[in-house]
Amino acid sequence: MIEPLPTEGLRVKYRSRNPIVRAILRGFLAAFDASVRRVGPRTILEAGCGEGFLTDRLGTLVPRARVVGLDASTAVLGVARREFPGLALVRGTIERLPCPDRAVDLVVACEVLEHLTSPRAALAELRRVTTGHALLSVPREPLWRALNLARGAYVGSLGNTPGHLQHWSRARFLRFVATEFEIVAVERPLPWTMVLARRRDR
Repeated sequence: MIEPLPTEGLRVKYRSRNPIVRAILRGFLAAFDASVRRVGPRTILEAGCGEGFLTDRLGTLVPRARVVGLDASTAVLGVARREFPGLALVRGTIERLPCPDRAVDLVVACEVLEHLTSPRAALAELRRVTTGHALLSVPREPLWRALNLARGAYVGSLGNTPGHLQHWSRARFLRFVATEFEIVAVERPLPWTMVLARRRDR
């Protein structure tokens, strides 16, 4: 059985015993940690928190910060509550965040935007709710699909991971983020693009 790359479920993402997956994940988390520490936020919203691993990690990285995880799936939030009791979790969609304007210092959306039919609406919402920064990551295309094909995964869909509706190269993703934010830093953990950005006031 082919083991998916990390981004396809809690067990695989963060508890895999596969040494290749673990090495890939270490690179992603090192870039994530460095980006969060660079900002030093007091309030954080993770939009699309899934099973809560990064929400929990944010609380450890910035222990004095107030961290909230948000996801559209009641079932997934149930998993997060079982895995990480005590997390502050709310149900909602990234396209219409249940937050006032400028509610948090840092908004995080990692491995979320590629799943959306309206990523531009989501990006505008992320800008609306942050006072300053956003931390965003997406799979780097076409590398992501090429790696899937190389391991024999999703051949019938030319390597496209199920649920991935948007496909960005690094350059295209930077241009996309720049429509709402000023790019502060770009990390390149293989095979992702990770961007730390600052709210662009109109």
